[in-house]
Amino acid sequence: MYYRPKLGLEMEMVVVDAVTGASLPVESYFDSLMAIKRARGQVCEPIFIDQRCVGTHTPLAECGLDNGFNLLETAMAPVAGGKGGLDRLAAVAYQELADTQQALKVDGACVLNASQHPACPRDQRWYQSVCVPRTIYNELRGYRGWHHWEGIDAKAQNGANTSVAVEHAVLALNVAVALAPASIALFANSPLESGVPAGYKENRMTLWARVFGPARFPGDLFLSMYPKRAFHDMADFFSWMFGRGTVTRGLPMNASYDYKAAPVVILDEAPSLMAFLQSSQWPGRRTDTGQTVLLQPHAHHVEYSQIGQFLDARLRYRLDRLPALEEIMQAWRQDGGLESLFAAHGAQTYIEARAPGAVFADAALIEEAGTDVAYSVLLSPSALQAGLLANLDEAWRLVTDRGWQTLGSLRLPAMRAGMDDPSVRTLCTDVLAVAKAGLDKTEEHWLAYPDFVLASGRSAADRQLDTWMAARGTEAQKLAALQARHVALHPAQFGAMPNQKHV
Repeated sequence: MYYRPKLGLEMEMVVVDAVTGASLPVESYFDSLMAIKRARGQVCEPIFIDQRCVGTHTPLAECGLDNGFNLLETAMAPVAGGKGGLDRLAAVAYQELADTQQALKVDGACVLNASQHPACPRDQRWYQSVCVPRTIYNELRGYRGWHHWEGIDAKAQNGANTSVAVEHAVLALNVAVALAPASIALFANSPLESGVPAGYKENRMTLWARVFGPARFPGDLFLSMYPKRAFHDMADFFSWMFGRGTVTRGLPMNASYDYKAAPVVILDEAPSLMAFLQSSQWPGRRTDTGQTVLLQPHAHHVEYSQIGQFLDARLRYRLDRLPALEEIMQAWRQDGGLESLFAAHGAQTYIEARAPGAVFADAALIEEAGTDVAYSVLLSPSALQAGLLANLDEAWRLVTDRGWQTLGSLRLPAMRAGMDDPSVRTLCTDVLAVAKAGLDKTEEHWLAYPDFVLASGRSAADRQLDTWMAARGTEAQKLAALQARHVALHPAQFGAMPNQKHV
């Protein structure tokens, strides 16, 4: 049976003052955004935390915040993939970007083309003033000891989401993780941190070691590190993510998909999820009331815990019907058993890319590469992943030919040097060739941006750093120079594109 994929996009956006370029938490943005959408006839449902609006849900997207009020996150509902799928996704993405740009004006703000703000504080005062007050952060900071504030300088990704058939899901995850150095290099856009050159083209990707390094449980850092080998099947992957040496996150009392705000139970004695699932019940305390409870393991705890790892790609899944926990544990012990069980229960599985930095069209790119390349930027990470996963056998052959550990060793050079590293550049050449072969010819234009980066050897990070180093004066003056050349632009702001008829 031919598998028809779906395509989604999680678009993260660095918010800055439209005059100074300083990092700026939004205040009236969501009210403005909902007014814009409602005027177009869209239904908008506001989302509140502690009586403060932190997002809005519409039929097309959930528009909210990542970890801070200075970092927007728009997660788009999936569209049908296949021929024309990227064009359909672009129609939604560019409309969402236009709405965001218009709504930000009420706060005197705009989106900066960057995957991390170049000169933003990460001290406690700033963190407390801009951090979204989600329940989960109390657990992560307090109980687990994460240095969550390390990411409060608006570290942003362009998160491509591509559905895959459940029987191929782990193979797709292996491909996405192993070939991530190409995406890191092609979409690098964070060469600055705290107002100085960071020594990386994509400094954003240094985040996890800083967050998890001082953590209470070594398993948290382990789950952000490149695995020693590819995963054999879903059971192997689950054993890595939930097994010995790891500690389960807080778990909900009842079925929930709210990974960041639902009250949870912290289990006593810090068990792994696997150990908890093998028990009849486990003592713990509720995070909302402090009450001691006995939590019984349930199949929904497996579904809830899927975001517990921080590799460069995630396997995401949702079941139409939850099997009994006993069925899951039995299938876990069989080769390919979880794939069969998940398929029988209507599993929807997709790959969430985390390696591509947020990149948007800006004046510097248009000047250097032209409008066709600029038009392709927003969808190019989605095109790259969609092409690779549509050409999965060739993508996996590329992984096996290069070698799992060899590819893992390219991650740091990709972060540091990007296209300046010959081995990384060669990998990007091969990855782009495989991805193009997986796309319909009419959609290859969405890879114009990575094609340009490969041909020129210059990513968005190089252009941002050029502007910063050429500017004279204080940090504020350098930020103003960035603001002039690197504000994110919508295609309507730089002229009609040849392919704009598709959207």
